[in-house]
Order: sequence, then structure tokens, then C-alpha cells
Amino acid sequence: MEHEHNCWQCGSADAGSLFCRYCNSLQAPTPDYYHFFGLPRTLSLDATLLQDRFYSMSRLLHPDRYTRRSDQEKRYSLEASSILNDAYRILRDPIRRAEYVLKEAGYEIGEQRSKDVPPELLEEVFELNMALDELRLGDTDVLPQLDEMRHKFLAMLSEIDGQLEQLFRRHDTVPTDEDRSRVLEQIRSLLHRRRYIQNLVAEVDRQLTSRNA
Repeated sequence: MEHEHNCWQCGSADAGSLFCRYCNSLQAPTPDYYHFFGLPRTLSLDATLLQDRFYSMSRLLHPDRYTRRSDQEKRYSLEASSILNDAYRILRDPIRRAEYVLKEAGYEIGEQRSKDVPPELLEEVFELNMALDELRLGDTDVLPQLDEMRHKFLAMLSEIDGQLEQLFRRHDTVPTDEDRSRVLEQIRSLLHRRRYIQNLVAEVDRQLTSRNA
């Protein structure tokens, strides 16, 4: 996948993407992670392909290769290396990748606030908060209950991850932008729920760790 533009070095009108197809000079890197890697904008990605491209591009873009090049290419090399590392970190993680696609599509991805309890989790959150309060007051009898609840939340996360994988595949195969928008809405809702449950697990771990310290 390429962005056509004029080469800053030789002026060719269809220079290509990172390297000019005519003079091979390094071009200004695109900040779009998918375009940067030359990948289709899909939520399901081949991890091996992504890794191979990362290592290959790392060698091509390393600043040490440009010590005798123009100042412009030196700067582009530094910019491209930074984008490469950021893009790889985001795209190799399914959750971060989904958040990136949502953000690029114009969907707001904010922090999950503790007061925004998903309605279907109200009972579990109430029981968890009661157990944590008892633990803070020194009642260790609630430890088995907390461990059970932690495993229950982890099972919920696993179930959500499975649902997300299905939605990722659906997003990549639906025929219209309208269909993709509907799927992205579902993904965003699941990601909010996932983030909230992940925060609950983190809070349990934090309390148990401080108890054992």
C-alpha cells in the first residue's frame, strides 16, 4: 500500500512510500501505522508477517545507515524509526490495535471511570467492594471469596477476548462502511467492559499484594 507523492530529492511525481522508486532516497514517513507497514486496515493481522516486516524495516531505517546521507534523510530516519517502534507496539497487541482503529475512525476512546459500572456487573462490583472493605479492616476470612471473584473476572476477560476475535473477523469481511461502523460500535462497547473488568482484577491484585507485603 503506497502513498503517492513527489520525491523531495529527484522530484518524481509517483515516488512511492518510504523510499523513492527512482532515486531510492528516504521519504517523509507516514504517521498512519497501517500504511507505514504496507498492511490493509484489518483488525485481524498475521503476527508473523508483522514481526518480519518490523525487523526488515528496522534494518532499513536504522539511523546508523544514514550517517553520510543528507540532513533531511537523517531526520526522516529518526522519525521513521520512532513511528516504526510505536506502530509495532500498537499493532502487535489486539486490544491496542482495535483502540487505534477506533480512534482513527473517529470513535472516542476515553479512560474507564470507576463510577461507570456496566449494569450487568452491578451485583459483582457491590460484592467485591464489600469484600475489599472487610479485608482493609483486617478480616482475612474474605480471602477465598476474593480469589474466587478474581478467577470469575479473569474468565469474563477470556470470554470477551473470544467475542472480540469474532468481531475482528466480522469487521474485516463485512461489505460496507455502514456495516463496519456497526461492528466498531460493538467492539468499542466490549472494550469498555473489558477495561472495567481488568481494573477490577488489578484492584484485587493490589489489595492482595499489599496484604502480603
